Amino acid sequence: MMPRDPGVRGGTVRPQHWGGALVVAEEWLGAWVARGTQASGQWFSLSSPPSGLLIAMLLSLLFLLLLRLVAGPLVWVLILGVLAVGAYGIYHCWCEYSSLRTAGASIKDVGFTTNLSVYSNVQETWLVALIVLAVVEGILLLLLIFLRKRILIAIALIKEASRAIAYMMSTLFYPLVTFLLLIICVAYWAMTALYPLPVPLSIPGPDGRKCPLEGTCPVPHSLPPLGRPVVGCTFYAYNTEGLFQRNLFNLQVYNVVGLLWVANFALALGQCVLAGAFASFYWAREKPRDIPACALISSFLRTLRYHVGSLAFGALILTIVQLIRIILEYLDHKLKGAQNPFTRCLLCCLKCCFWCLEKFIKFLNRNAYIMIAIYGKNFCTSAKNAFKLLMRNIIRVVVLDKVTDLLLLFGKLLVVGGVGVLAFFFFSGRIPINDARFRSPSLNYYWLPILTVVVGAYLIAQGFFSVYSMCVDTLFLCFLEDLERNDGSVEKPYYMPTSLMRLLNKKNQKAEKK
Repeated sequence: MMPRDPGVRGGTVRPQHWGGALVVAEEWLGAWVARGTQASGQWFSLSSPPSGLLIAMLLSLLFLLLLRLVAGPLVWVLILGVLAVGAYGIYHCWCEYSSLRTAGASIKDVGFTTNLSVYSNVQETWLVALIVLAVVEGILLLLLIFLRKRILIAIALIKEASRAIAYMMSTLFYPLVTFLLLIICVAYWAMTALYPLPVPLSIPGPDGRKCPLEGTCPVPHSLPPLGRPVVGCTFYAYNTEGLFQRNLFNLQVYNVVGLLWVANFALALGQCVLAGAFASFYWAREKPRDIPACALISSFLRTLRYHVGSLAFGALILTIVQLIRIILEYLDHKLKGAQNPFTRCLLCCLKCCFWCLEKFIKFLNRNAYIMIAIYGKNFCTSAKNAFKLLMRNIIRVVVLDKVTDLLLLFGKLLVVGGVGVLAFFFFSGRIPINDARFRSPSLNYYWLPILTVVVGAYLIAQGFFSVYSMCVDTLFLCFLEDLERNDGSVEKPYYMPTSLMRLLNKKNQKAEKK
């Protein structure tokens, strides 16, 4: 027999003390934020965030399309900008070193200390920074000199990718399909994870009545006088005798494996579909005449018909590695209190190794899916061919990857930063607007809509630029295959654009007229 709280109504316990205070505080904070965000009424709920996301979408699309015209100057400006920042760093370090050397500030006067800010006032720190920056600057200059031609090839491929997207605009919206598949996958996993949870049991009350497993306890709704405890059903334990409950852990592990596998398969499906669409653009002899009318839909249907097994196998390999990483994280969490340094070091090394292995498998799978979309071979053969092809052109791979990353990083900063700054000036009331319908509302907490717009802009930019990155990778593998399999003859003509042929001093022979 256990006393019940006087707040019992129908067998449920209501928060009365500190829990009630937390509820009140939460409701007050939510109401305060809601008053701020709803200050503009229907205008804010229907116009502001969608307008910011629409601007982000238009900026991302405009940036990708303009890369066809400004990719070359933009890449060189970014590269020279990095060199200029390094040169300024060298100049600043030299000025600090000269002033501290004149003042006689040396590390001998400071000695060893845990206050790291002290080391910024000694000449040796700036001398080391000067040497490191000078070495890095020299390496970058040498790379720029010797890799100039490969940078030009990367720029030409980036321009061709922008041209491909201009012909197949529907590919930019395919990430919505992948996102929908992932939402369905996560929702199904959550419902399945909650279904076999254990059922609570209860001990009988003083009158011998038991609480039913479903519903509420048969406790009277009338409250007793103060000071008189209420006795009723009390939670005792969880039911662990059912089939689901006895195997709950195994079922949850199986469910997590299924979640990872299906999620990786959805991502692989998107990569293979996009690769098939962009490959059909590259291998078209006459553009745009020979480009399929519905390249994206054709690639999607072709992938579902012929390549599902290969994609599932690649997703399974990645899932196994991710599952091992989860197990290592679980062991690390369990052994956090352990004082054995060898065990902690071993776990740290294993986590690092499997993190690198996961990154490598993602890279290999991505290129294997491209080869699957091009040639239609199985996963193992495609992965082997893609790996060998990339290793034979490793310098071109590194240059193209870094140049593309630099451009896409600049694009993301441009889109997210531009939309974020515009949202800040708008919601803070710093943009004067005469029309009352579009005037900035008075908000108590204007960082909330700004954060919403910025996060949405980042997701939109990430979706658009992921398609562009897949396009560049696909065209690059097609370009390497074109170089190795064709020689420019009438029987084996090159499919690459004329800009790339000029860079490589290649040309197609024309058939002789009889």
